[in-house]
Formats: sequence, structure tokens, C-alpha cells
Amino acid sequence: MDLFAHSWTALRRAVAELPDEDFAQPSGCAGWLVRDLVCHLVIDAQDVLITLVTPAETEPTRDAVTYWEVSAAPPTGHDPLDALIVRLAAAYEEPRLLKFHLDDVGSAAGRAAGLADPGLRVGTRGEVLTAGDYLSAYVLEWTLHHLDLVAHLPGAAQPPPEGLARSREMLEKIAGSAFPASFSDTDALLVGTGRRAPADAEKAELGELAARIPFVLG
Repeated sequence: MDLFAHSWTALRRAVAELPDEDFAQPSGCAGWLVRDLVCHLVIDAQDVLITLVTPAETEPTRDAVTYWEVSAAPPTGHDPLDALIVRLAAAYEEPRLLKFHLDDVGSAAGRAAGLADPGLRVGTRGEVLTAGDYLSAYVLEWTLHHLDLVAHLPGAAQPPPEGLARSREMLEKIAGSAFPASFSDTDALLVGTGRRAPADAEKAELGELAARIPFVLG
């Protein structure tokens, strides 16, 4: 629960500190500018709020790791929902309006997470998780999107190391295999989720895992 708050606060702070011109830069998400990614974070925050007030009576069907649907096809940016995000982001017109909305909804999501009982069963996407597992899954979401945010912004604040380490741990459980120790947490996440292609030397170190990446999470 604490790591959720730490990762989410760091991501929102990184957005708040961006100069306006950075919102027109590309993000690490295919087909999305930084402004589009920030708009997606607003939707994510809404999802957190909705899920935490959607109690479930049945036994959990997923946990923090199995929450994710995994595919091998990276997004192209042409999915109808992705396209909707782009149009919605453009409607904000000024970055300060998008920053305000993220701060407003994002702060509420953070407060709701802090008040949630970790053992509470909640429903989302037709599945049941404990609130603790749901919020743990979102550490990976926040960390990957923080990397997306700063992909082409070398001066922007990076994700916190604790979030990177935990996200690598979750990705390795999803993969059923550890990434080479020589890979930094950031490189393991970027290469493992298809956000960048491995170099030849990295492919050699990955061994059989090289044929199984990327693990595209949705």
C-alpha cells in the first residue's frame, strides 16, 4: 500500500514539474504524446476510485501478478480507446488544465488507496482481487507509465528505485523467469515489456527468454 502511494506520488509530481512544451513531446507509448499519456493517467486514477468502491462478495480470482492480461503484440496506438484518449487530451488545449485534472482526481485516488482495507475484496474487469493486490498491481502500472513519461525527456524525474525493483520482481513472476543480473531494473522493464528492443549483447544474455519477449501487459 505504501509503495502504491510512493510510486503514484512520484509520477504525479513528475507530471506537475513538466514545462508546457514537454506535453507536445513523444512519450514511450506508441502513438501517444506526453499529453496523451497524462490524459490516460487521469482515466487510470478514475479506475482506481471506481474499483475501490466496487466491493465483491466472492473469493479472489486474481492477485497482483495474475491481474495482468499478457500478449506478445505491442500496442500500435490505433485501438479505438487509444484514439479516444488522443482526442480527449487535445480537448484540454492547455497543459495546466490537464495538470489540474490529474492532480484533482489523482489526489483523490491516492487518498482512497490510503483509506482502503487491504483485505477488502473488490471487483474490476470481471475479476475479483483484494484491494491490497489491486493496488500492488498498480505499482507496476505507475512505474511503467513513469518510464513512458520520461522516455524522451532526459531532464525529468525518474521513477523511484523501490517501484522499479518491485515492478521488475512482478514482471519476472509474469515471465516465469529472471532477467539477467547485469540488466538494471529499468532495462529489464523496458526490454521485457517491449518498450525498447534488446541490443545484440543483451539478446545473448537473455538466452531463451529473448524469444519470449515482449510481455505486453494490459
